[in-house]
Amino acid sequence: MSDKKGWGSAVLGWFIVQDEAQQGQGQQGGVAPAQMDETDALIAKYASEQMQTDAGSASYQASGGDQTTSVPSAEQVFQKGVPASTGGQVDFDAVFESAGVDASERERVAKAVALLQSLPADTDRTVKKQIVEASLRAFGVPVEKIIEAGAEEIQALEFYIRAGATDTEKLMDESEQRIREYEQEIENIRRIMQERVSEQQSVIKACNEKKLEVQQILEFFGRDAVAAVVKASPKLHDPSGEAAPPSAN
Repeated sequence: MSDKKGWGSAVLGWFIVQDEAQQGQGQQGGVAPAQMDETDALIAKYASEQMQTDAGSASYQASGGDQTTSVPSAEQVFQKGVPASTGGQVDFDAVFESAGVDASERERVAKAVALLQSLPADTDRTVKKQIVEASLRAFGVPVEKIIEAGAEEIQALEFYIRAGATDTEKLMDESEQRIREYEQEIENIRRIMQERVSEQQSVIKACNEKKLEVQQILEFFGRDAVAAVVKASPKLHDPSGEAAPPSAN
């Protein structure tokens, strides 16, 4: 495993470690620990501190929560509140500002990134470091400050991802719960509808049976007699013009 992958995976999972082949052809492997300059030493310091933090976190989880972990929460990192993202777009300045990375620090990192990106892709990594560090020192920009600000930015982005993931998971849980409630409500409505239909069918059946019972006496007196009484009575109306009433199946 290369040095880059070693410290990259150690710093709270902040760093996105790519294969060396993806870094551009012609690059050499990382500098051996014995040959690390002050920049590598500071990177190693971040890694070492985070490894201790991760170990403490693992011990905390294994003990069931009896120990205190030093891993901060998103609320602690974003003391000014977590900036909202709209349509998947991120306002990086707002994210960094909320996480306490001021404009001068962000400007230093941006200049260093622009300088590095301006170098030919096939330039040897060691040569790139020498060029970038010499240029930064010529402008009076401390390398350590850039590393610290860069690590702050990456930390802010990592916890921004985590905060968004937490909010998304919460939204998904709440939405799933609402869907279950709506589905239950729909099921209840369907049940009520079916019960009402069944009740109406029972009413139709019972009423038709009673009509047949009463109809026997009317048929006994004859159709013409019934028609004459219906026509003459103010209480009755001629049903001959109405649609046929529903019948029970």
